[in-house]
Amino acid sequence: MTTDDISGMGPLVARLSRGGQRLRQADRAHPWVLDTVVVAVVFLMFCLPDLLRGGVDDGDGPPRFRLAFTELPLAGMLALQAGLVLPLLWRRRKPIAAFGVIAAVFVLQWSLGAALRADVALFVALYSLALHGRLRQLPWAGAVMAGAMALVAVRASSVVSVWDALFFLLSTATAAVALGLMVRIRRAQLAGLRERAARLEIERDQRSRLATATERTRVAREMHDIVGHNLSVIITLADAGAYATDVAPERGKEALQLIGDTGRQALGELRRVLGVLREAGNGQAVGPELSPQPGIADIVALCATMRAAGLEVVYRTSGDVETLDGGVQLTVYRIVQEALTNTMKHAADDARVHLAVAVTGARLSIRVNDTGPAARPGPPNEEGHGLVGMRERAALYGGTVSAGPTGGGGWSVEAVLDLTPRGGDQ
Repeated sequence: MTTDDISGMGPLVARLSRGGQRLRQADRAHPWVLDTVVVAVVFLMFCLPDLLRGGVDDGDGPPRFRLAFTELPLAGMLALQAGLVLPLLWRRRKPIAAFGVIAAVFVLQWSLGAALRADVALFVALYSLALHGRLRQLPWAGAVMAGAMALVAVRASSVVSVWDALFFLLSTATAAVALGLMVRIRRAQLAGLRERAARLEIERDQRSRLATATERTRVAREMHDIVGHNLSVIITLADAGAYATDVAPERGKEALQLIGDTGRQALGELRRVLGVLREAGNGQAVGPELSPQPGIADIVALCATMRAAGLEVVYRTSGDVETLDGGVQLTVYRIVQEALTNTMKHAADDARVHLAVAVTGARLSIRVNDTGPAARPGPPNEEGHGLVGMRERAALYGGTVSAGPTGGGGWSVEAVLDLTPRGGDQ
């Protein structure tokens, strides 16, 4: 076979596969059609010749073969053929019953000394039992089959050796069982593959939905940090500017300038977030970080903005903070931003904030303490979205966030991040 012949078999195999699939679908919709076709084929190929010629002991065989078997009348032959062939109609729904009826008729027929071509129905029933029946029924069917074959061998001993007849008949029965088991195993394998494919498809959809939910949560967290912080600063500056317009006009002008700078900063960060969403919608790969993003170096400018809004912030760092991973720096910046925003919202006007970011080995700590006094709104056990967002960010690096009142009447936020590389990180 040449390469062209092999390559030309592809479309043929595909057509045969599609044809087989359509046949299986039609059989599932109308199973009685295939059973009727099987009975019709067996009748036309094996029953009709006996009816036309008077049985297998017709004039075409050798004289001793004709003398070895009993010639049946037409009515008896029809009755035995019906008993052998008609049970094939339920060979798939009730294989053990079909096999039992056919085996009983088969034994009756050979007890009378008659030979019929329709005896092939017994092998079809044995094949169907191996394919559709319960496997624990197969040994009993094999024993019945062996007894029936022994009866045939004894009856045909005048024509052929008993051992030769037994070898041929038992080999045929074994082939029928082996074929049925092979098809059964193949179908079980295909069913397992289809189930696995369906399971993988479900898992793929679940991963896709999980990734979508994760991305939505991340973007929502970014939007909360950007909009919440900058709007709080803008509102504070606007209130201060409105108050200072009559008292110190130059302070009002400065407040307006700061409002413009804060608004432009917020607009730039929103554009970065929306740009990432557009890239995700176009099917392009989006990393876990929104780049470029603020880092620890930008905390200085953040503190300056908060001071301009009237909040006194004392900021210090310790350890090598500038060489941290970009994702860690973004997490630190957002936690600090959220903590300062909450302080500006809820702390007293003369509150003083002490902010410290420290790196010690594989541990990074953030402390934001204000001197208060402050009145945090809401029930004491209720957590706002800001604290939840901070904890979610810290959890990405195996960290924790705790917040609560201090002994002096202020408020404290403390976050700890684990900088140990994991999951294949170098």
